[in-house]
Amino acid sequence: MNKPNKNGVFVVMPAYNAEKTLVKTYKDIPKNLVERIILVDDGSHDKTVKVAKKLGLDVVVHPQNRGYGGNQKTCYTTALNDNAKIVVMLHPDYQYDATRIPELIEPIVKKRFDIMLGSRIRTRAESLKGGMPLYKYLGNRLLTITQNVILGQNLSEYHTGLRAFKYEVLQKIPFHKFSDDFVFDQQILVSAIRSGFKIGEIPVPVRYFPDASSINFKRSVKYGLSTIASLLLYLLDVSKIYSSKIFYKK
Repeated sequence: MNKPNKNGVFVVMPAYNAEKTLVKTYKDIPKNLVERIILVDDGSHDKTVKVAKKLGLDVVVHPQNRGYGGNQKTCYTTALNDNAKIVVMLHPDYQYDATRIPELIEPIVKKRFDIMLGSRIRTRAESLKGGMPLYKYLGNRLLTITQNVILGQNLSEYHTGLRAFKYEVLQKIPFHKFSDDFVFDQQILVSAIRSGFKIGEIPVPVRYFPDASSINFKRSVKYGLSTIASLLLYLLDVSKIYSSKIFYKK
C-alpha cells in the first residue's frame, strides 16, 4: 500500500484468523501518518487475506503456519527491506487502539526512546473492567515486576501487542534467531535492553472481547516459563557465563 507520505513509518500486522476484526483495526490507523501497512498472514483458515487485499494492504502470505514469532520475523524483514524508519507492530484483532500510534511514535521521532510500548496496565480496576482475565492480569503483573528487577527497567507492561521500533533496533538485534512462539515478544525486548536501547511507554485502553485473539491458560503458563528462561539467559550473558544466540555479538 504505497502512500504519498514518505516518512518511513510502517505498520506491520502479524495476522492469524483476523477476518472479523481487521477492518475495524485498519480504520483506526492514522493513514496520514503511515507510509505503508503490511499484513503477514500466518496460514489463516478464514478470509483474512481476502479482506486485507480488499483494503489495499500489502499482503505477505505464509503457506503454512510458522507461529507468532515466525510471523513477526517476516513482518520486520519485509519492513526493513522496504527502508522503514519506524516500524509499528499492531495486532489486527482490535484489542489495541491504533488511534494512539501518533503518541506512540512521537518519542522515537524526537529521539527520546528507541522502542515504545502501548501499556494496558495503568490500574488494576481499569484492566479488569476492560475484560482482561484475572489470571492474565496477575501473571502480567508478576512477570513485569520480575522483568523490571532483572532488566533494570521501570515499565508497567512488557506483554503488549502494540509496540514501535526505531529501525536501528531491528537492524542490530538478531531477531531471526529468536523463538517462533509467543515468547518472541519478550526475547526482542530482552535483547534490545542488553544492547543498550531505551524503552518507553504510553497508556492504551484495555479491550478484551470474544473475537480478540488470546492464548489459553496452558499456553500462558508456557509463555510465562519461557519468559523466565529468557531472563535467565540475560543474567548469564551479563555475568559472562554463557552467551545466548538471542543477543547481539559485538
